[in-house]
Amino acid sequence: MSAFIEATSPHTMNTYGRLPIAMSHGQGCRLWDVNGKEYLDALGGIAVNTLGHNHPELVPALQDQLSKIIHSCNYYHVPNQEKLAAKLVELSGMTNVFFCCTGLEANEAAIKLARKFGHDKGIDKPEIVVYEKAFHGRSIATLSATGNTKIQQGFGPLVEGFIRVPVNNIEALKKATANNPNVVAVFFETIQGEGGVNPMHMDYLRDVRALCDEKDWLMMIDEVQCGMGRTGKWFAHQWAGIKADVMPLAKGLGSGMPIAAVVAGPKAANIFQPGSHGTTFGGNPLAMRAGVETIRIMEKDGLLENAARVGAHLKARLEQGLAGVKGVKEIRGQGLMLGIELDKACGALTQRAADAGLLISVTADSVIRMVPPLIMTQAEADQVADILLPLIKTFLAE
Repeated sequence: MSAFIEATSPHTMNTYGRLPIAMSHGQGCRLWDVNGKEYLDALGGIAVNTLGHNHPELVPALQDQLSKIIHSCNYYHVPNQEKLAAKLVELSGMTNVFFCCTGLEANEAAIKLARKFGHDKGIDKPEIVVYEKAFHGRSIATLSATGNTKIQQGFGPLVEGFIRVPVNNIEALKKATANNPNVVAVFFETIQGEGGVNPMHMDYLRDVRALCDEKDWLMMIDEVQCGMGRTGKWFAHQWAGIKADVMPLAKGLGSGMPIAAVVAGPKAANIFQPGSHGTTFGGNPLAMRAGVETIRIMEKDGLLENAARVGAHLKARLEQGLAGVKGVKEIRGQGLMLGIELDKACGALTQRAADAGLLISVTADSVIRMVPPLIMTQAEADQVADILLPLIKTFLAE
């Protein structure tokens, strides 16, 4: 028996509230830590590992790409950039794509697009509507757009130019923007992730689309966490039958590779010109191959349908198992993006679940979040429920 390996990182900046676990390897929806303990992965690297771990088609494709070229600067064309962009245009009904590396970068680019859109119309101080409980990133601009005072503290002064409104209240949006000629965009997540798995209502999305059309605003939809098939459609806002003008993507787009994109429709596609924006690593050949292969495998294996079917089954199991349990406020979400809101802070459940061999997260202090790989089977969803339900009941009974 080998000696126990302690998971610790004394020379790494203390920026994460980590569990005392270090992962060694994975297969499908399972992970093993450096001490050999096995976990069922209901977190998917926070909605990143679309195809799970060690996928038999993705890994050889990336190995092939590694042996050819990893990085080429954007002075030159990158063939798989165009291939992936064309696919995202096809799936979204939009027109052009900018590639970067993280959701934060994609959201930052969206904010710049909106401001340039305003300046091009002669607006000196463009303003963007954002939402309570939103999360768009941790740069100064995206932090300013985020609706979480706890993570904003200590980083002021924040960037001006944002108007904050509650979700799913079209009258509040109209009132907050009335007689304001500086408004240029409305920016939101279809399902808020870090804010507690809060979905936008379909009627509300259609109302916002109509308002943006009426006022000539950009409708900017952050699909970083809820996009890429997670809800059973390629992008969560498609359930409402609408199109965005600007759509940041990241997380699941490369199934683990750092990759992000800003997809733009006709109103925003030509705002950026050479010199307007850029990034060193964005669109590099390795990341682009990951994106191309991820989408190819998702289509071939029917993973959107799987996400919808398995997600509905898991949600039903959770609703059945927690029916009438005091302290459970709501079970919400769609497809394989689910949240269970409790009536008290429940961060302790991440360690308890890990001890029981299940990986989850807690967001917004009191919401258990599950965003597993889209390859999860119904049998694995049953295992998630079998482990999690007793933990929740025991925790709430304390």
